[in-house]
Amino acid sequence: MSEDLLIRQLTDEDWDAVVALEYDAYAADGLSEGREALQSRAVASPETCFVLEQRGTVRGYLLSLPYPPLRCPDLARAEDTAFESDNLHVHDLVIAEDLRGREVALGFMRHFRTRAEELGFQQISMVAVRGADILLRIIGYRSHREVAVPASYGRRAVYMSMPVR
Repeated sequence: MSEDLLIRQLTDEDWDAVVALEYDAYAADGLSEGREALQSRAVASPETCFVLEQRGTVRGYLLSLPYPPLRCPDLARAEDTAFESDNLHVHDLVIAEDLRGREVALGFMRHFRTRAEELGFQQISMVAVRGADILLRIIGYRSHREVAVPASYGRRAVYMSMPVR
């Protein structure tokens, strides 16, 4: 990852940028959740939510929270339960469009996986949307097509997981 990119924990001051990035990434597909739902995901586990900063500007983010294996939040509503789990669910990962395709997301995911291991999580899960399951399989995620993903994720959504170690 480029030396002008910094990964740090999400702060309250980052939410305007996070909401804007999320909207730009998902609104056209009808997958945008809005501020309240996004913030509800971060409340459960602020220590596992990060931003990607470039020269003082938020250029990406990753929201994750402990969640029972083989389950995922519904995008249609805010999260109201904090779970105790050794599974860390990546709820959302967005990188600014001009940084995509430059291995930035892979560097972000490596940082995240290291942090998950440091915190004692055993597994990482996520729902791949818009064909992202192809890339995730290449980096070690396993598809769980038996998991019924809420319709709010779109037609091509696939639940995936991988061990932390």
